[in-house]
Parts: sequence; structure tokens; C-alpha cells
Amino acid sequence: MPMITYVEHNGTPHTVASPDGISLMEAATLNKVPGIEGDCGGFCACGTCHCYIAAEDAARLPAMHELERATLDFAYDVDSRSRLSCQIPVTPALDGIIVHLPARQY
Repeated sequence: MPMITYVEHNGTPHTVASPDGISLMEAATLNKVPGIEGDCGGFCACGTCHCYIAAEDAARLPAMHELERATLDFAYDVDSRSRLSCQIPVTPALDGIIVHLPARQY
């Protein structure tokens, strides 16, 4: 299982093992990682699973589609590293990735 590290805004890390095929959001919520809400359940409709992915890890992710880009318009403190964790499936290629979380989701 890929190991994913989520880092809260205050710097607290949470490393979890995630099965392939679920999203980064699902892996976080299943493991009760603070900082990812996922209010819409992963349908790319709310932006409450906003996260930051370092530029060096971005190549490991699927390309952002237009709906994700539009939904990010409603997220808090979006920057060039921003992604919606519900739109990123866990694969073996993500083993060891570090996912940073914003100060808040709303």
C-alpha cells in the first residue's frame, strides 16, 4: 500500500497507508486526518478537500480537469500548488508523497 503523508497547516504530519484506487481525500478521511473535510463526498463540488502538492510531485498526479479548476475558485488560499484531493486517485506512483493542507477549508 502506498504511504501518504498529510501535513497539517501547523506542521503536524500524519502518515497513512492507503489502498490503491481510492482518492487522497478518502484516504485522509478514513484515517481521520484533520484538515480535509470532503463535504461533497468526492464529487468535485465543494472544494473542502483542498490541498497543496509540491511542484516536484505534481508530475506524479493526473492532469487537472476543468471542473476541478473551477471548483478551486471557491477554495480558501489557492495557489499554484493547489489541487482537490478528491480528484487524485491513490496509485503506487504516489508512495511517499507529501500532501500539505491549508489553514482552513472554508
